[in-house]
Amino acid sequence: MFKTRLISGIVLMAIAITVLVYGSYPLFGMITLISVIGLFELYRAVGMEKTAPAVFGYLSSVVIDCILLTETAGILSDRRFEVLLIWMVITFMVMMACYVIAYPKYHSEQMTMLFFGLFYVTVMLSFVCRLRFMAGGILYVWLIFIGAWGSDTCAYCAGKLFGKHRLPSELSPNKTVEGCLGGILGAALIGFLFALAFFQGADTRWQLALICGAASVISQIGDLTASAIKRNRGIKDYGDLIPGHGGILDRFDSILFIAPAVYYFVVAFRF
Repeated sequence: MFKTRLISGIVLMAIAITVLVYGSYPLFGMITLISVIGLFELYRAVGMEKTAPAVFGYLSSVVIDCILLTETAGILSDRRFEVLLIWMVITFMVMMACYVIAYPKYHSEQMTMLFFGLFYVTVMLSFVCRLRFMAGGILYVWLIFIGAWGSDTCAYCAGKLFGKHRLPSELSPNKTVEGCLGGILGAALIGFLFALAFFQGADTRWQLALICGAASVISQIGDLTASAIKRNRGIKDYGDLIPGHGGILDRFDSILFIAPAVYYFVVAFRF
């Protein structure tokens, strides 16, 4: 299992590095594909993955990402929020039409998850593109993965070495307070070293350390959120697409939370 997980992790990282460095359409295509697959996994958790409203959800996800692309291309720059809002309203109405036409085939909880998934997966993940396409984004985008995967690795090591006090949560009985603190401090240290290697100025180094430390906290909330949804649905993993890691959402659950947070941190600090 460890060997499979390690190999999958290396392949996943190689793909991530390639598309993040290249950016442009390959990154847009990858994020759009991940969003659709993530939606499929989330919809499958509530038994809706092959229904008509779910199919429209996949289409809506692609449209939302295309609206993002128009932003990066300078099209609709003054009206993109209005266009996005209009499309979300249309999506909601179409899904509700499917709900009432097919009644009582679908339940309200299932329909809620369909619409929720578009924000939880597609909109949140789109901030990876937004951060990468901004000025200096080729460097800033790595703060997302430092806060997610770097934090996760440091938390695992700290938990194994020093973990004694369990978190007061039933969601992850194996997580410890020491592991969580190790993840935060480890991510902050990696962020500081990253800034030391690629940025000038002591202030920037401490700012990036702060961003990565805060991202680690948000990462752990995102991870627990995904665990809570799985517990409620009685499943262990969202899928088995990535050997040793589970599904797309199992690997990107924390990134969904971190991407918008890091984007607005970078905007706030005005690097």
